[in-house]
Amino acid sequence: MTSRLKAAAPLAIVIAVLALIWVEFSLNFTFHWVTSGDLGNGLSLPASFHLIVPTAFVSWGLFFAAGADSSALQKVAVASVVGTLGGLFVMALAPEVADLPDFWGIAVVVAVAAFLVVMVSVVGDWYYVPGIFGAFAATIFWWIATGLDNWAPDGGGVGNSVKALGDPATAGAGAFGGVLSTPYVWVWVNTLVTLLIGCALGLISVKLTGILTPAAKPDREAAK
Repeated sequence: MTSRLKAAAPLAIVIAVLALIWVEFSLNFTFHWVTSGDLGNGLSLPASFHLIVPTAFVSWGLFFAAGADSSALQKVAVASVVGTLGGLFVMALAPEVADLPDFWGIAVVVAVAAFLVVMVSVVGDWYYVPGIFGAFAATIFWWIATGLDNWAPDGGGVGNSVKALGDPATAGAGAFGGVLSTPYVWVWVNTLVTLLIGCALGLISVKLTGILTPAAKPDREAAK
């Protein structure tokens, strides 16, 4: 148990520090630094381009699940691109099949996308289906969280300006009253960028752990 704790400690410390830096940076980026105006409560309205705190942890975890090496980095990076493009496909096409208040159009297009994602897995081992599913899920999650733009009216932040949010008659005028209402193309961009940041965090955590981990001492008995 002691040896296991000693082996795990460097990685745990590195990941904890990187997680702290990522959360602090991404939240300040989204609500303080790159914004669309002061909300009057100490925070600002996020701009269309923003970082998504939990999304980086998705690809970060997938990097370790895929083997935590250069091959894993390639797999998860490619999966992030493919998965988010699948999400973009759903966001663009589903509302053309059935718009608000019917969800079946989203369900049908998601089913088609899932079928295609799995079928294309025949191309080779570099095509990482679990990673694609994770990236796809992260994209659709953020689409729902930010107002289902292109399916729900005003989901892209129409009427969701700082002025509108400050007026009691129009406060939270974005879809479902969401302050984070975001155009669906930006949902795709933000998710992809954040997933790739998660890939980088995974690689950095492994490299830093390697630097901090003492080299194993040679086994004298085995050397005899």
